Amino acid sequence: MSVLEKSFTFAGRGPGSRHEVLNLSFGDPAARPHVHIQGGLHADEGPGMMTARILADFLTQAEAEARLRGHVTVVPFANPLGLSQFLHGDHSGRFDLYDGRNFNRDYPDLTEEVARRVASRLGDNGAENVRLIREALVAALAEKRPIGPADTLRHHLMGLALAADVVLDLHCDGEAEMHLYTQPAAVERLAPLAALLGCRAVLVAEISGGNPFDEALGGPWAALAARFSGRPIPLGCATCTVELRGRSDVSRTLGSKDAAAILDYLVHLGVIEGAIDLPEALCEPTPLAGSEALSAPVAGLLSYAVELGTHVAPGDVVAEIIDLVSGQVTSVAASTSGIFYARPATRIAEVGKRLGKIAGTAAFRHGPLLSP
Repeated sequence: MSVLEKSFTFAGRGPGSRHEVLNLSFGDPAARPHVHIQGGLHADEGPGMMTARILADFLTQAEAEARLRGHVTVVPFANPLGLSQFLHGDHSGRFDLYDGRNFNRDYPDLTEEVARRVASRLGDNGAENVRLIREALVAALAEKRPIGPADTLRHHLMGLALAADVVLDLHCDGEAEMHLYTQPAAVERLAPLAALLGCRAVLVAEISGGNPFDEALGGPWAALAARFSGRPIPLGCATCTVELRGRSDVSRTLGSKDAAAILDYLVHLGVIEGAIDLPEALCEPTPLAGSEALSAPVAGLLSYAVELGTHVAPGDVVAEIIDLVSGQVTSVAASTSGIFYARPATRIAEVGKRLGKIAGTAAFRHGPLLSP
């Protein structure tokens, strides 16, 4: 079977403007497992787009070799709307410049609609319950009528991924070690991916806040399993956000390395014929609520006292802020113990600027757990 390319075109914000999303399909669309992978939902984050594009080439070769046993869909650039946004010569693809909304927030929560549709139909057959819920998810989304290009894009991307068994949403941080975010029910299924990618942190939360893409897809399954606890409801969709290091880590070398790791994960899942040896994991999962987000108490120039990947302890100085008028140095120390896994790419700090993240083991945060 040859690679199937489908394009979705939708109207832009202004008269006469239009945008296009490309979806590549590999293998038999009816086959299982089905894995959906997208890059560039935050359109100014290049590593995911590079990895997804190279992965599509690897999958084309695997299909030519008749090795595909499951189904893979790849969206190499998920956000053409964000790709078209520039402000004074700089690309701005994280937030919609029209209303300021994050492109990876505000996906529809379909749990209640699906619960109403399946409540009287669930039985004692787990596989049949999964089928019923998938059908209900598709029907519930189809009833939504998005208004405007950003919500139209959200609606389309969610529709592409609803039927998948596993969804990988490829992102990056400012500067970072490899890490990923997922939900408790999906940790076991995604642990091999974390090991293959060499993740230094795996951040876990049932609800992180804002209903991002991955949680909008995986969240209903956990919620329905809890609501209908007397019926077997296996996890029908394991989802994660993969952070492929930092924004400047865009190269064919890194993209090929990461695409090869994802390809090995597809072999592990049985999507592609073959055998692999899983490496040892470089970290244990930790609660997202235990991730300390350091912030700047003063403004000034930013200097880091430790490198990414360093294990820090409470009281260790992570960053220093230099006052441009007085030269005074303000130290910013960790209050938790864990891996210093991410920081911004810029070195000028305003008051309140996020200076970095530490993957601690003890949950202490409440409310929205993700940055805006």
